[in-house]
Amino acid sequence: MSNFKLTYKQFGERSILVEWPSKIDEKTLKDIILFKEKFENSTLKELIEVKLAYNSMLVSYHTAIDNIYDKILELKSIYSSKNKVINSIYKLWKIPVCYDAKFALDLGDISIKKGISKQDIIAIHSKAIYTVFFIGFLPGFLYLGGLNEAINFPRKPTPRMQIEKGAVAIAGNQTGVYPCKSPGGWNIIGNSPINFFDIAKNPPCFAKPGDKIQFYPITKKKHSDITTLVDAGVFQLESEVIRG
Repeated sequence: MSNFKLTYKQFGERSILVEWPSKIDEKTLKDIILFKEKFENSTLKELIEVKLAYNSMLVSYHTAIDNIYDKILELKSIYSSKNKVINSIYKLWKIPVCYDAKFALDLGDISIKKGISKQDIIAIHSKAIYTVFFIGFLPGFLYLGGLNEAINFPRKPTPRMQIEKGAVAIAGNQTGVYPCKSPGGWNIIGNSPINFFDIAKNPPCFAKPGDKIQFYPITKKKHSDITTLVDAGVFQLESEVIRG
């Protein structure tokens, strides 16, 4: 495990927020995931939940924290421990996306302002392999790092009140997919017909932090066909196993 200088602070009466240096990269992500795995392999029985973000991890307990200093020392001990951590298994998920004008509400604006053709933007976006850093702000919303700098684009100054389920979007140096209808300020460049969150499944979100995502272009007809299969519960996502 890398020797990051972490900070620990109480977050409410039942949680501790652990923070890494403010930098978004895979080295930090791997360190956060390893820390989480050490937690899960530890003897801490009162732990209830661990939530990850780009540069932080929120550790929550069943009961209120009586002595914050003892808890922080406990966390520091786990972080610095030399216990062997089992290598995790991750997946590369292949996600279908229709970049047709029907769905790509902001693709033209990005093309004009970046001076890049729509076809080239689609090629750049679908060629990259992205890393799942964490899941939020909606259930199943994957925050994906690895967007090519050539198509980085700022958030919209005024968010839309409603974005359609499956909308594939860009904001700054990130890309992601809206798992359900919601307001949002990201730039929409396409739509994926699959479900990113299904409460009836275990786990409800197929991907996890550390997984990889690659988009592949499909036609409107293929989008409609996959939607039918998804609604029938028979569509199978293509994936490859990656060992961490």
